Amino acid sequence: MSTEPVTRVAIVGATGRIGGAFAKSLVETGRHTVTALTRGDSQGKLPDGVHAVQVNYDDDDSLVKALNGQQFLVITLGVRAPGDLHARITAAAGKAGVPYIMPNAYGYPINAENVKNEDPYGKLVLDRIHDAQNGVSSSVTLPCGFWYEWSLATGEQWFGFTIKDRKVKFFDDGTRIVTVSTWDQCGRALAALLSLPESGPTPTLADFKNKEVRINSFRVSQRDMLDSLHRVLGTTDSDWEISYECVAKRLADGAEEMAKGIFTGMPKALYGSVFLASNKEADFAGTMELANDILGLPKEDLDEATKRAVDMVAAGWNPFAGV
Repeated sequence: MSTEPVTRVAIVGATGRIGGAFAKSLVETGRHTVTALTRGDSQGKLPDGVHAVQVNYDDDDSLVKALNGQQFLVITLGVRAPGDLHARITAAAGKAGVPYIMPNAYGYPINAENVKNEDPYGKLVLDRIHDAQNGVSSSVTLPCGFWYEWSLATGEQWFGFTIKDRKVKFFDDGTRIVTVSTWDQCGRALAALLSLPESGPTPTLADFKNKEVRINSFRVSQRDMLDSLHRVLGTTDSDWEISYECVAKRLADGAEEMAKGIFTGMPKALYGSVFLASNKEADFAGTMELANDILGLPKEDLDEATKRAVDMVAAGWNPFAGV
């Protein structure tokens, strides 16, 4: 290992919101050569300064060729990605000799002992982390909580808000605090991490081999989110339709919808589980050591992030069109 930072970084999904934030922040350091793996028919726009390499994701040799010489691989996948794609990408990275992989596992810290058989999302996250530890590569996981703008803007099944219609459904009493992050904070975190020396005196990238790099932007409740929306929109509670739902019912409804193949059952169940009072990882920023200070991450303004979500809704944000 070198006492210099790694410089060659490959990203799967650089045309997406989180992948784009990663790529943009890395390019801005001026220290990293960023390569985006893209499909031949991709219509997505890459951030300026990112080098594109076309791959056939159905051809493992194509993946290996694209990853040869890379020092760090970041994987971001959409919900429509094939179920076996993550494992095939990480296997290709191992064959290409990539030393580090950031798996597609960006939610909350995870303890394998606490993942139950009826928790398909938890098992998926563990599988992806295991994929990245392929005998050649080491995993570097970035637990950041739910992405704030995404979750606030996407609809009722996520954080309970339908901003366009001025409706919110509070889970239990709406005061459960959870840890969340913005896309930009995630981008800054990765860029700062990969600007550390790979090895040598702490802090280094090697300090985080097969470990978590826990970061956050905010610790907020649904009540805090609504208050922020009031400040951004100039509204009060009387302008909103506020309802309440027991978290246990939300989890049951989500499980029932998933059993019927209804797509929005997944976020209902996933987000509902985070708002359970028994979920010890949901507010990890309040109970666990973070890497924010090590990485020099800034304090962010909640209302600025909320306004970005409001603007996304106004622009017709729909990441699941056609799902």
